[in-house]
Amino acid sequence: MLDIRYVVENAGAVKDRLALRSGSYDVDAVVRVDALRRKILKDAEALRAERNRVSDEIALLKREKKNADAQIAAMKTNNERIKALDEKLDALEKEERAALLSIPNLPHGSVPPGKTGDDNKVVRVWGEPRKFAFTPRAHWEIGEALGILDPVTAAKITGARFTVYRGAGARLERSLFNFMLDTHAENGYVEIFPPFMVNRESMTGTGQLPKFEEDAFAVKDTNYFLVPTAEVPVTNMHRGEVIRESDLPIRYAAYTACFRAEAGSAGRDTRGLIRQHQFNKVELVKFTTPQSSFDELETLTAEAELILQRLNLPYRVVTLCTGDLGFSSAKTYDIEVWMPSYGRYVEISSCSNFMDYQARRMNIKYKEENGKTAFLHTLNGSGLAVGRTTAAILENFQNADGTVTLPDAIAPYAGVGIIR
Repeated sequence: MLDIRYVVENAGAVKDRLALRSGSYDVDAVVRVDALRRKILKDAEALRAERNRVSDEIALLKREKKNADAQIAAMKTNNERIKALDEKLDALEKEERAALLSIPNLPHGSVPPGKTGDDNKVVRVWGEPRKFAFTPRAHWEIGEALGILDPVTAAKITGARFTVYRGAGARLERSLFNFMLDTHAENGYVEIFPPFMVNRESMTGTGQLPKFEEDAFAVKDTNYFLVPTAEVPVTNMHRGEVIRESDLPIRYAAYTACFRAEAGSAGRDTRGLIRQHQFNKVELVKFTTPQSSFDELETLTAEAELILQRLNLPYRVVTLCTGDLGFSSAKTYDIEVWMPSYGRYVEISSCSNFMDYQARRMNIKYKEENGKTAFLHTLNGSGLAVGRTTAAILENFQNADGTVTLPDAIAPYAGVGIIR
């Protein structure tokens, strides 16, 4: 969340930056609640000072064997007023935090202005889309013909937007996240295998709650949610901690299944592996100093790109505009892989710098060499979405006879060079 002092002292500037985003946000409510909280806090402190003065007076009167009934009665009234103010103060602090949690991060100055994804800026393009001598088929058609993707059985046992992977399909999916984890380990990431359920505090810490609760799968009669991404459990590993500056940056890579209700996405990419309620993903998470976080964003993005380069999959990198920016992000690069059947690039990774937004929500700080503490910066990115990578391989490396030739980098993991 944002720094309350900064919001109050720079309300106009905060409104101007938020106006570049999509949606509307009530900054005035934060300022109003904070002003009332400060007034009540001041009144309560004044009453406490008066209580201390009267307490000293009562002690003096008792030492002098004088009557202190009036002062004791005043003390009782004072205590009742302090209790009432403290209750109001507690309620206002909760209201202020809730108001702050509803306001997204401010777009960084380097983020291009814009309203929709059409305003995103292409940063670079890698590889050339393959020119087919035949009409390329969609990955779900390829998967069905090869018997490796089975959404029909998944719909029977669960419902729509789930897939059963069979045989070589299951082996390819598993091979891909092992390949991704091995590659990221080579780049200095520590592998994490976290729980697939997290509590409400963890979901709030990374920004999924309270704003996006409708997109989350809650576990009935518990305080748990199925993870929408490994970002949630892995970033919360350091919640409430103070990390030594000399230990930064910290780099984690984690595989999890991911679970998303995809509320409001009806009709979008409903076929195949692009928009599922359950999918596999390898996530990269970084903790770093404010001074180095934007350099770390560049390396994080490059490390996610390396997976596509080794798989020889054409892609491009775009900077998201202010209107397309995620709730908690200050700046995001999307990596989009080429999908022949779509005739366009499709997102396969988002790499974001949250600056201190998540760290404030989770109270994660670092201790500088001079002994002072400050909020660190958090970053994360998909490295990569595994199901979408499977889909991209099936489409980009399909053959006219219906087989799929696997990229050289993944063939040793899969144990075969061609899926027939």
